Parts: sequence; structure tokens; C-alpha cells
Amino acid sequence: MSFINSIKELFVNDIAIDLGTANTLIFVKGRGIVLSEPSVVAIQTSTGKVIAVGREAKNMLGKTPGDIVAKRPMKEGVIADFEMVGKMMKYFISKCQPRRKLVHPRVVIGVPSGVTEVERRAVREAASQAGATKIFLIEESRAAALGAGIPIEEPAGHMVVDIGGGTTEVSVLSLGGMVISTSIRTGGDKFDEAIMSHLKKYHNLIVGEKTAEELKIKIGSAYPLKTVETIEIKGRDAISGLPRTLKIDSVEVREALQDMVNKVLDAVRTTLDQTPPELASDIIDRGIVMTGGGSLLRGLPKFIAKNTGVPVFLAENPLTCVVLGSGTFLEQIKKYEHQYVG
Repeated sequence: MSFINSIKELFVNDIAIDLGTANTLIFVKGRGIVLSEPSVVAIQTSTGKVIAVGREAKNMLGKTPGDIVAKRPMKEGVIADFEMVGKMMKYFISKCQPRRKLVHPRVVIGVPSGVTEVERRAVREAASQAGATKIFLIEESRAAALGAGIPIEEPAGHMVVDIGGGTTEVSVLSLGGMVISTSIRTGGDKFDEAIMSHLKKYHNLIVGEKTAEELKIKIGSAYPLKTVETIEIKGRDAISGLPRTLKIDSVEVREALQDMVNKVLDAVRTTLDQTPPELASDIIDRGIVMTGGGSLLRGLPKFIAKNTGVPVFLAENPLTCVVLGSGTFLEQIKKYEHQYVG
């Protein structure tokens, strides 16, 4: 590399983004993952001024005064509030860039395969608003496969189940391309909502997102645990309106999650049913790989394996597969550039 090219490399901070419903992760070329924060923005309604972004904003959810709103601008894997997403991305990108920069970054962003062209355009426009000069969109399941180290370029079938905060993507890949993909708008957030709904319906207890998420992580499961686990939670009584505590066990939480878990299973079965026989044979030999934060629900790989008859494996780092795969795409940009320019 020439001296001039070496200098240019210092200032071309190309980045890959996993713009998730629950969390945003950023990979910077040459540096790896440099940011992982909740996809939450707190804004002052009277002025439109951003008060906080990311972790700090998430801590404000449900606790803000009347003139400040903290919310998630991404819903079910797509942009729900364009202006907020633009501000959030701008904040995250500037946080990852050095103080001195001569060139605006090229950006690779993972998107669900089921998004519409309007939704894809919204992602590109938000990235452009945040300062990106060239934008590439990659399907999240393909990025997840790359990030999980799956050799998708070989002539064999590989199945990836990527469960994010807002969507679940089930894809079969071969020869570097997507053969079949099923995308459903069910993910980790729907798991939380199912728990909240169950507690209100059967216990007249209203809890927030954070409590539901804590329940899911601590004692939630898709398959019976070896021992029944119990946790005490706090919420508001739906009838009296007064604070109340409740002791709940892992069996009840699993029952609350059953419908959502079955939707993920149905998506896997549908995709397997549509897979060409030769590729299906490869998948039986190689197994299904699960990625994304939602795949960390205890017993989920075992539940899917038991109900499909196909081995299921959890990726080594499920939470970072999409951003790492987008980073791999970024590092091999010349190879893929003609396919994915935004």
C-alpha cells in the first residue's frame, strides 16, 4: 500500500450497522465492534431536542416527565419514526468516528428480507441523513450466517434462524445466495409483550417492558427446565391501581411464551417444507444455526430440534452475528458492491 493510500485509510471510517429493534451495534472497518447500545431515544417534545440516546435513554423508559418522551424508533425490524432514527444513527455514528475526519463513511446496514421497498428507502434515507455517502443493504439472515462463520459460498444448503427484537428470519443459503427466506414480525419484544399480557390477564398485574424482559431472561424458557425456578416481581394492580408484588415460576412463564415460540417453530417448518430436497438433506446433516438475541431464550434450540427432527445449534456469539457479518461484507465490499448498492 502506498503512503497516500495509507493516509487515506486513516480517514475512511467505513462502518457496518445492525440497526435492531432492541439494540444497535456498530462495526468500524479495522477496529471491529465499537458500539452496542439500546435503540432508544429520549426527546423533549416542546423543542424536538434529543435529551439522551442509547443506554441512558433506555433507563428513562416509563419514567419521564410530561415534556420528555423516551421511545424505540424501530418497530418489528423497520423504522417506525423516521426523524428519531435519523437522529439516533447520527449520534451513534458520530460517537464511533474520530474527531478529525476527511471522508464521510460508507455504511452497510442489515435489514430483514421481508421489508418493503418503501421501508428499505427509509433506511437508506436515515443513513444518508446521518452522514453516509454510500449505503449498502444486506439481508440480516445472510449477514448473520457470515457472522456465525457459516461457509455460505459452498454448494450446500445452510439454514439460519435469526431472532431479533422485532423479527425472526428463517433462511436457506447456498452458493452465497438466499434460496428461500421466511420473515415474520415476531421476536424478543413479542416475547416480552406475551409475558406482560399474561400477567395482566391471569394476575391483574401490570408490569413494564423492563420487568417482562427480566422475567424472560432470568426464568423464561421454551422447553421444560430441570428444576422449577421462581422469582418475585413488582407491578401495579390493574383493579386497585396500587403497587403489588407477585411470585411467579418458570413453568408459568414458559406457558406465557408458548404462542410466540410456536410462531417461530411454524416459520422454521414452513421454510423446511419449501426447501429443495437436495438442500434439505444438507440441512439435516449440518443442522440449523440460531442467531440473534431471541435465540438465547433457554431451551429454544432444543424445542425446535425436538419438533423438526433436525439438529439445532446456537451460534457462538448470537448477539453480534449480524453486525460481524455486515462487517465481513464491508471488508469484502468490492466483491459484493455490484449487488447491494443502495
